[in-house]
Amino acid sequence: MSWNLVEALENSAASFPEREAYVYRGASATYAELIEQVRRCAAGLAAEGIAKGDKVVLLLGNAPEFIASLYGALALGAIVVPVNPTYTADELAYILADSGARAAIAAAPLRPLLAALQARLPRPIQPFYVGEEEGEDSFARLLQLGAGHLESAYIDEEDTAVILYTSGTTGKPKGAMLSHRNLATNAESVYTMFELTENERAVAVLPMFHIYSLTVCLNAPLAVGACIVILPRFHPVETIAAIREQRATMFSGVPTMYAYLLQVPDATAADFATLRLCSSGGASLPVEMLRKVEERFGVVIYEGYGLSEAAPVTAFNPLGGKRKPGSVGVDIPRVTNRIVDHQGNEVPRGEIGELIVQGPNVMQGYYKLPDATAEALRGGWLHTGDIARMDEEGYIYIVDRMKDMINVGGFNVYPREVEEVLYRHPGVFEAAVVGVPDETLGEAVKAYVVRSDEALTAEELAAFCSGSLVKYKRPTAIEFLAELPKNSSGKTLRRALKEKAQQPPSAQA
Repeated sequence: MSWNLVEALENSAASFPEREAYVYRGASATYAELIEQVRRCAAGLAAEGIAKGDKVVLLLGNAPEFIASLYGALALGAIVVPVNPTYTADELAYILADSGARAAIAAAPLRPLLAALQARLPRPIQPFYVGEEEGEDSFARLLQLGAGHLESAYIDEEDTAVILYTSGTTGKPKGAMLSHRNLATNAESVYTMFELTENERAVAVLPMFHIYSLTVCLNAPLAVGACIVILPRFHPVETIAAIREQRATMFSGVPTMYAYLLQVPDATAADFATLRLCSSGGASLPVEMLRKVEERFGVVIYEGYGLSEAAPVTAFNPLGGKRKPGSVGVDIPRVTNRIVDHQGNEVPRGEIGELIVQGPNVMQGYYKLPDATAEALRGGWLHTGDIARMDEEGYIYIVDRMKDMINVGGFNVYPREVEEVLYRHPGVFEAAVVGVPDETLGEAVKAYVVRSDEALTAEELAAFCSGSLVKYKRPTAIEFLAELPKNSSGKTLRRALKEKAQQPPSAQA
């Protein structure tokens, strides 16, 4: 079997030509119409001189054009570089230059930014703008150019399909190279685990440029002929309305989304009655939040684990088996997870160590970074940098990121453990814990909290923690914020909070 994302889409189009491939803002397209858009995009790019192996950047939000561009470029044999369209000029300039991009398919409002960046790049890129119906560089014209189609390029499963730039939590972002095999095998694992069929209606509200959405909300549903319900952005009321009105059967979100859904006062279980499956990933889902969502909305949330370098899913709670709240589940098909010590030796079940991963979904490496690649893939395993434990039944529990661990007087404190306690207080909406410098103990625990009850005080919350945490794990400082800083996928940026904690009070105002 050849692992090829485009081939999987073509098979769906051949099997289900008249079924809806997606719905978006009242419009829809069948699989026959989608594959036509994909072929036109591929042929149009070829007519503009884009060839196999060239990098094509996607600077788009959630929209049908993202799917057509993604699969169109892949059909040509090009390498897709999905990028957050809200990035700053400096962030975007770095990725465009580092990737050596030849073309960019971008939302029309980005025209001034891309034009200004051209002078900063080693060589100019060819832009095509979505949202403009006329003009030599409009996406509409690109599709017109491709009316004649072309023979699909020969694609080997080991060809690089996508380069995903990591969020750059340390230093410059690194480009994780994912092959067709990496992505297609992970999509197959997902639709096998989720028991997806052509009757599925999957909500795509997670940003499509993020690997979680790319695999779980796009590649897996498209491979089985399902319908994607595209939402341009997450708004809790609009998302609930879409789930209800489109009779969605599958919703994938991050913990922040579930937190906001809980804040919609008139939302009831009836709104979610058609959902067969809810999944959570991207960050740890607090057990208390999971309990509240399930009790109020009558759904079951299955938590999993993944990272960009693994395309992304490596573990998931099985639909037909035991689900353990607080756990990210067990190995998915074709993938093996292990917990090891500093020497790379597997630790006994129940003990803490680093989570490492092996499988056909693991990246080829970091683009142009052989040393970083060798470090991440040493011994033939992907080293995730996450601290975890595995129970006797093979269920994995993420403890925390290695770099987020707090050392209080020689004792290790894992932020997630403290956060889980904070979330149990009914007045807490969101919480994040970081280590801050302490003259006596080296580090101390500080909590940043978003309140759902404005009457909640730091003293009350500190007293609440004292009943569940030993003294060295308790927050020595609690600061209330209007919101927590997050990246585009909804993950809390602890680094930003640590930087904030080290600023003088005047600079924090």
